[in-house]
Amino acid sequence: MKKYIKYLIVVVLMIATGGCKKDLDLQNKSAYTYDTYFTSDAAINQAVIASYATLLHSGLWAREWYYIFDLLGYDAKNAQPLQGDLLALAQYNFAPNQPQLEAMWSSLYRMVMRSNVVINRAQAWAPANATEQTNQKQYIAEAKFLRAYAYFNLVNLYGRVPLRKEYIPLPTAEEINLPRAAVADVWAFIEQDLKEAQVDLPISHATASLGRATRGAAVALLGKSYLYEKKWGDAVTELSKLTQAPYTYALAPEYNNLFDDPNQNNTTLNTETIFQVMNQAWTDWGIGNQYAPFGGQETWGGKASHSARAQEYGFNDWNNVFITTTAVKAFTYTNPQTNATYVDPRAAYTFYGDAASGGQTQYCQQCASGPVAFPYASAGYKYLKYEYYNKVASFGGPQSGINGQVIRYADVLLMLAEAYIQQGNTGAQPLALINQVRSRPSVNAPLYISLGSQPQAMAILMRERQLELTGEQSRYFDLIRWGIAKQTINSQRQIEDGTQPFQDKNVLLPIPLSEKNANPNVGKDIGSDWN
Repeated sequence: MKKYIKYLIVVVLMIATGGCKKDLDLQNKSAYTYDTYFTSDAAINQAVIASYATLLHSGLWAREWYYIFDLLGYDAKNAQPLQGDLLALAQYNFAPNQPQLEAMWSSLYRMVMRSNVVINRAQAWAPANATEQTNQKQYIAEAKFLRAYAYFNLVNLYGRVPLRKEYIPLPTAEEINLPRAAVADVWAFIEQDLKEAQVDLPISHATASLGRATRGAAVALLGKSYLYEKKWGDAVTELSKLTQAPYTYALAPEYNNLFDDPNQNNTTLNTETIFQVMNQAWTDWGIGNQYAPFGGQETWGGKASHSARAQEYGFNDWNNVFITTTAVKAFTYTNPQTNATYVDPRAAYTFYGDAASGGQTQYCQQCASGPVAFPYASAGYKYLKYEYYNKVASFGGPQSGINGQVIRYADVLLMLAEAYIQQGNTGAQPLALINQVRSRPSVNAPLYISLGSQPQAMAILMRERQLELTGEQSRYFDLIRWGIAKQTINSQRQIEDGTQPFQDKNVLLPIPLSEKNANPNVGKDIGSDWN
C-alpha cells in the first residue's frame, strides 16, 4: 500500500511541477478552424455561396435596397402606411444613423470579407484533379466579381471608403482601422478584380447554377464602371463585347418575363438577364411562410431566398408606396416620327393607372374570377413591375420569388449608346442601340429617325433609361452620376409635394455612425458629421 501511495505522490508532483512532458490537452477532431475547414472543393464552394448570400442580407436585395433607391431616386413616394425610419428616406430626412443605410454598408463589407475569405482559402487549397483546378479558378473569379460589385456600390454611394483587399485572420489594430482610400484607388481595384474575373468565369452556367456570375456579368460591370468613371472609350470597348460572340444576349421578347416568376429563369424566353439576385418563394422550399427579409436570412430564416417587395409595394397588400406622378408622366412624350403626343407601351408593364396614363387598368387577369378593374380613382398610381397581381388579387405575404434584376441587356445597350453620345457620336451607332430597346416585340415603340445634337441625344438617352428601368433602382445612380440629382429631384418634388429636400451633401450618403464610432481613422475623416 505504501508503495502505491509513494507512486501516486510522485505522479502528482510531476504534474504540479511540469515534470510530465506529455501534452494533456486533447484536440477535438470534429472541430474545424480557418486553416482546416476550407480544404476541399465542397468547402470552398460553400464559402462562395455564402458570399452570394449577402446579396439578400439586411440593407440589400431582400428588402431595403428597393426602398432606399426607389425613394431616393424618386421612382417611388410614400403612401400613408409607410412610417418610421423608412419615411425618413422618402423625405430625405435621414441622418448617419439611418438603419437601412447602416445595414447596407455592413452587408456590402460583409460581402467583401466573405469574398476575401474565398480568395485566400481557394489560393491555399491544393486541388486533386483537373476539374478541381478549373473550379478553383472559377471560385476565385466569382469572389472577385462579388467584391468588385460591393466596392462599385460603396465608391458610388460614399466616395472614399476603406479598401480591404485581403482577409487577415488575426489582424492588428492598424489593419482593422483602415483609413479611407482615394476614390481613384477604389476604382482601380474594381477594374483589376473584374479584368481578372473575366478570365476564369464561364460564359454560362447549367440551370442548377443560375444566378452565379458569368463572364458576361464581369464584362457588363466593368463596362458600367468605365461609364461611371467617364472613361467613354473604354466603356464602348467593354460593353460592345456583349453584343457579339461568344455572348448570345438578346432582349426578352416579352418585357414582363423579366419581372414575373414563371419565365424569369427560362433561358429561351428570357435571354436578357446578365446578372440577377435569385429568389425562391418559401413555399417552394416546402417550409412555410417565414419572414427572412426582415433580418433573419442566416439565423431564424433558414433557407431564406426571397424578396418582400411584392407584398410591401402591393396596392392590395401593405400599400407602402406609390409610383411617383413624375415617373408616370415620363411615359407620355412627343412621338419621334409624328410629333404628336404619344404614350409609351412600357407604361402598361410598369404601373397600374388610368387609361390616359397608359398604365395597366386591369389586374387579376389569370384569376379564376377573371380580370378586375384597377381602382385608380381611390388607389392612385401603383407599381405593377415585380408584382403578382396578374395571378392573385392579394399576394398575402412577404415571400416573393421574383428575382431582382441587377444588370440586363437593355441596360447594357443603353449604357453603350450613352458612351458613344458622351464622346460626341450621335449617329448610327447610338441610334441603332436606342431603337433596338424600343423595338422589343412587346413594346414596339416608334423608332427615332435621328438623335439630333449631343444635348438632344443625351436628353433622349436619359428619358429612355428612365422609361426602361423605372423601379429597378437605377434612377438614383443615373441622376447622381449625371450631376443633375439636386435640380431634378427638387423640381419634381416641388411640383408634387411642395418640398425641395435634396441638399448639396446628398450627392453622397452619410458615412454610417456605427463605422464612425468603430473606426477612429474613418471617424476623424468625416466632415460636417456626414461624409
